[in-house]
Amino acid sequence: MGTVRRRREPGVPLPLLVPAVLAVAFLVLPLAGLVLRAPWGELGPQLAGPAVGQALRLSLVSATAATALSLVLGVPLAWVLARSQARGRSVLRALVTVPLVLPPVVGGVALFLVLGRQGIVGRWLDQALDVTIPFTTTAVVIAETFVAMPFLVISVEGALRAADARFEDAAATLGADRWTTFRRVTLPLVAPGIAAGAVLCWARALGEFGATITFAGNFPGTTQTMPLAVYLALQQDPDAAIVLSLVLLAVSVATLLLLRDRWLSRPGAAA
Repeated sequence: MGTVRRRREPGVPLPLLVPAVLAVAFLVLPLAGLVLRAPWGELGPQLAGPAVGQALRLSLVSATAATALSLVLGVPLAWVLARSQARGRSVLRALVTVPLVLPPVVGGVALFLVLGRQGIVGRWLDQALDVTIPFTTTAVVIAETFVAMPFLVISVEGALRAADARFEDAAATLGADRWTTFRRVTLPLVAPGIAAGAVLCWARALGEFGATITFAGNFPGTTQTMPLAVYLALQQDPDAAIVLSLVLLAVSVATLLLLRDRWLSRPGAAA
């Protein structure tokens, strides 16, 4: 009985290895510097400060609310992009993904021009309903949703395109209408994609800065989220800024760990 020889994996060519090592150093060293320079002895008192607690609480609440809003609006939008045969889907997809490449500050300005007191919609809200959105906690949620929802839409659309449409066809053959098929067949099929997209959306919302400070301002207890608190602390108390940055770094690492099984569950699987 002959032995099976295991195929030897080729080594990494030196012209590829050196830039790869430099890339790892470029990306990892700043994070390592943050951990090494952290004032670990002051970690407890810094985190116990009222300003930190307010910023962390507001960040968690607003990011969760933005994710919930993104789920309500983004999952149907992803279905339209993946399943609908309507014309102009490519244009719609381009418009939906614009916030991914748009500078967040520009997004904040755009939101201000639409929802501000003199904005296209904001003027009517102010005059008819006496509702003002900018510089409120609601503005934080809206700004975070604007920049984070495309991550959810892209993830869910990819999951819908990868899902086996034969299950939906079988449900339709058995007499299920499209809404029932969506609820009972499609959603369970793409649940992992929705979960992954929601985690990415939540993490992006938690780290949002530019649109938030432009549209919502930086008011402690009302609109000051963790990234804004880091920016303010960096000018007044660098140690506090490092501690707050560590909290955001820990959240980011936890997010990656939550998504690791999805990324690595199958060879070549895409998130």
